[in-house]
Amino acid sequence: MPRESPRGASSRSRLGLPDLTGTGRFVAANVIDSLAGGLVIGFLVVYFTRTTSLSLAEVGACLTLGNALALPVPALAGRLLDRIGPQSVVASGNVVSALGFVGLLFAQSAWQVVATQFLVQVGSSMYWTSSSALVGLVARSDDRTRWFGFFRALRNVGIGFGGAIASLALATASTTGLRTMVAAQAASYLVAAWLLLGWRPGRTATCAYDTEGAPEDLPPPRRADARYTAVLRDGAYMRLVAANLSFVLASMVLSVLLGVYATEELKAGAWAGGVLITLNTALVAAAQTIATRWIERHRPTRVIALASLVNAAAFGVFAVLGLVPGWAVPVGLVAAVVVYTLAEVLGSPPMGELSVYLAPAHVRGRYLGVYQLSWSLGATVAPAVLTSLLALGPAVPWLFLAACSLLAVPLVLGLEGRGNTAERPARRGDPVTT
Repeated sequence: MPRESPRGASSRSRLGLPDLTGTGRFVAANVIDSLAGGLVIGFLVVYFTRTTSLSLAEVGACLTLGNALALPVPALAGRLLDRIGPQSVVASGNVVSALGFVGLLFAQSAWQVVATQFLVQVGSSMYWTSSSALVGLVARSDDRTRWFGFFRALRNVGIGFGGAIASLALATASTTGLRTMVAAQAASYLVAAWLLLGWRPGRTATCAYDTEGAPEDLPPPRRADARYTAVLRDGAYMRLVAANLSFVLASMVLSVLLGVYATEELKAGAWAGGVLITLNTALVAAAQTIATRWIERHRPTRVIALASLVNAAAFGVFAVLGLVPGWAVPVGLVAAVVVYTLAEVLGSPPMGELSVYLAPAHVRGRYLGVYQLSWSLGATVAPAVLTSLLALGPAVPWLFLAACSLLAVPLVLGLEGRGNTAERPARRGDPVTT
């Protein structure tokens, strides 16, 4: 494997990037998965209304039911993760997603739409449940924060470009063109699975799995430890899961709340939603890896607490925009989105990192399954909760989100003095075990 030149290493360090040597297949597979995620968002509703005889309301109900049926998948994926390792789980999820997209080509009735959405969500849940552990396969102890930051930036750019491609296709393509796009998407998932299965992580990874899915440097797990009840009894980890719910709700702002708030409540114009989401995507892509240079020098718990406070500030700005003059609304929206994006850039890498490293290695899959359930459940209830709160008053959902963010601060700070560092060397900023 060729060594990185000193000049290249210096440039990489300034940009906050990890060492990408030998990770081409890994990075390419995750680019494909991120693009796919962007294509799914906002695509399926219009696709099914164009290619089936179902009404918009019927399509929405079918997609919701498909999502609900897939809610238990993170728990099942967590068990698989402990047995066969993240590479195999993510690759299997890609194959399932490919089958779901093939099903899109033939779905006509309501039950078929539910079934295809179920398959797509199963594959997606398998990917998201395992993705943090997958990063752990490539990250070393001295650059893991950079890998989590890079992975986050990669996802955000992929989802942004995927969403743009989907919007363009929906605006210009015929029904045949949409079906061709779906077929290409199914093929891309198979390519991602092939890339991952053919990738061999370096032996310096911080939490590598052997071919049977168990960490190499730890004894086989005891049966009593390999249960989800062990996760639920782990107070420190459940604190992290509870704190993460505030970030889950915050992440739904762009897709659920911002557009309708800006256009209906603030009368900002139809441009607002698209421009603000694009601004968020561009800022994350530009700033995420550079921000990790600062993040990696501080305790992850304190960075997450800071991100929660910044989120609360952003939601406070959103809440008061209904009281400002009309000419100030666009400036206020941009300012609020910038602050909101800063919280996202600060909070995502350390939250993903702690979700892995606070979990005992031999049952890490089950822990990540519970962690992913917080995302699945939060994403399921957020549309109903946030829109219902908006009906009570334009500032109500923002005050609710600010309160949730503030409540996350003591939860995450309570994690200090705890940690699972048995399989990695300590470094400055780590929680101190007691």
